Amino acid sequence: MANKVVDTNEIYLNGNYFPLSRPVQSVLASQYPSKVVIGDTTRDSQTRASVISWSDWRGGIGVERMQGPADADKAWYSTCNLRHRHHLVLPALSTATTNQDPDDTTINGAITFIQDLGDVLYAGYGTDPYYYSEASDRWTRVTVSDGGSDYSFDANPTDSITVRMGDTDYVVVAIGSGYSYFSSSVVVTEKTTDAKFLSFWDDRLWGIDSTGQLWYTLTIAGTPVNDAKVPVQDGYVTDLFVGRDANGEQILYVATKIGLFAHDVSNQRWVETQFQLPFHNFNGTGSVRWRDAIYNPSGLGIYKYINGSNNAVVTVMGPDRDDGLPATYRGTIKKLVGTHTELMAAVDATTAPGAQAATDIPWQYGSTAGMSGHSPSVIAASSGQSSIVAWNDTGWETKWTASTTDAGRPVDIMHVSNAGKGDYRLWWGFNGKVYHQLIPFDVTNPSQLVAVEGTDYAYETSGIHETPWFDAQQTEVDKLALKLKVEVEDAGSDETVVVQYATDYSDSYTSLGTISSSGTTTYTFGSGVGVSFRSIKFKLTLAREAGTTTAIMKKSPDVVSLTLEYRKKLEAKWGHSVELNLNESYKGLDPKGLRGKLVAAIESETLVEFTYRDDGGGSRNYYVDVTSATGIEYTGYDERGSSRITLVEP
Repeated sequence: MANKVVDTNEIYLNGNYFPLSRPVQSVLASQYPSKVVIGDTTRDSQTRASVISWSDWRGGIGVERMQGPADADKAWYSTCNLRHRHHLVLPALSTATTNQDPDDTTINGAITFIQDLGDVLYAGYGTDPYYYSEASDRWTRVTVSDGGSDYSFDANPTDSITVRMGDTDYVVVAIGSGYSYFSSSVVVTEKTTDAKFLSFWDDRLWGIDSTGQLWYTLTIAGTPVNDAKVPVQDGYVTDLFVGRDANGEQILYVATKIGLFAHDVSNQRWVETQFQLPFHNFNGTGSVRWRDAIYNPSGLGIYKYINGSNNAVVTVMGPDRDDGLPATYRGTIKKLVGTHTELMAAVDATTAPGAQAATDIPWQYGSTAGMSGHSPSVIAASSGQSSIVAWNDTGWETKWTASTTDAGRPVDIMHVSNAGKGDYRLWWGFNGKVYHQLIPFDVTNPSQLVAVEGTDYAYETSGIHETPWFDAQQTEVDKLALKLKVEVEDAGSDETVVVQYATDYSDSYTSLGTISSSGTTTYTFGSGVGVSFRSIKFKLTLAREAGTTTAIMKKSPDVVSLTLEYRKKLEAKWGHSVELNLNESYKGLDPKGLRGKLVAAIESETLVEFTYRDDGGGSRNYYVDVTSATGIEYTGYDERGSSRITLVEP
């Protein structure tokens, strides 16, 4: 039961009543100190409001909740172009080729390989290889022999490469039970040596089968010679590629479900590297050498592996490195390809991370670590929207996402080439079609982008950008959103930006409006009174006019900056100044007794209860510290006097 005061000129403090010489003085104690501005003013020099601005987007995606100024250039998720300061624009246009042959007959089947041979692009629709004609936007079947019947592989391709052997370029396609090769679209040669993955090194074609048996041939038509066998279980090999060894020399590597092995060509053996991992069903799938390192996927994660003399450096740098991706886009990286400026990763959202029972995984050697160890898989079957994301040594950017109607479908394959369209493009297979996207590598400023052969750089019709949750690094403090200023260029009736916000970790957005003109648009929250929040985030939806003409496709609204003005509001804490009258006895205590009780309250190690009201509910009963005390006392045996004390809520 709360204590109360009913008499005039009286307070209750730490279990005792004290008389007053004057009324209680109260003051709001929960106030931030005034800002001190040295030199020229900045956007955060306002006395009553604070400011945060987003204008540098290069930090990339993957941060759900900001941890401070270092995260101001990051997004939670975005499908927009994030590679530039003061430019947030629509993503690059992705286009599907027609899945039809020259007779307009529809071609069916998952895309099983994409490869180039000179300026000709080849792709597999299931077991059937085709080559592409840009002029007609059609795919023509590869034939068994010149003038012969259409060719089909005996099984779906598992890997493909382009090699030059004997002064001739060949496409070599592995199918597991063998491999085939061709130097033109009219003659295909088959070989029966098992091959799941292929590579080219030391002027030799190398292949490896599902059991880990490595082989090579010195000529394209030669008989393969068995080399070393990887010391892992059957089905554990996930890729074969060339990378740098500790001495800087290029050698063969094989990725497996438990780590990386290096090929010792002199002794025809595989050597276990320091890069060994717990078992994962997709460890190493789609590994690649890019720039100075080997990049090895593992689920949604990617390990960057730099091999040096007695010193291997491993860095985790996948899309899961911060807060990951939204659940809709989470999945498994199945393929990596390098470009001039970025490392592309295909995320298969049909396999989303999740717990899996240890009993679902085969037991091996009774170990849980090292090359002989199994750990529970972190992948469980699920579905979502597959995507392609890119890393530029600074942040991750989304290049393409599957539509909601195509949820549950994987990205089949990726390839970067100048073949097919005559300019530098990323090609990939998805849902029975081959897609492509222009990759600019010379001028990258969004306002200056032009393709190599003069074709205007094209934008998608829409894109979204979500900021991280912002709590001003003080989750315990209530904030008040006052104004949002959005600066946009190149906006118009058909190039628009929809601005929305959400608060307190709710995914329910409130619309502020649609921007359809260039300049700075200011939104006032709550019709001027503000909107209270513990955390807040913003969502921008960029759009252009629908259409496929060059003039339309090259247009995009350009968001220059997003600036929030807000106020931090501390929880109300009160301070009280009271002057105690210790000149007379009061409610059973003489002046000496009153002073003793006051000293006990001052020296208390805990908060003490204080009130001067009778409100029936205890809402004006405060738990306070005595922060200062001054007094006037008589001397000798005379205990009378007065004392002024300050009582403050912590």
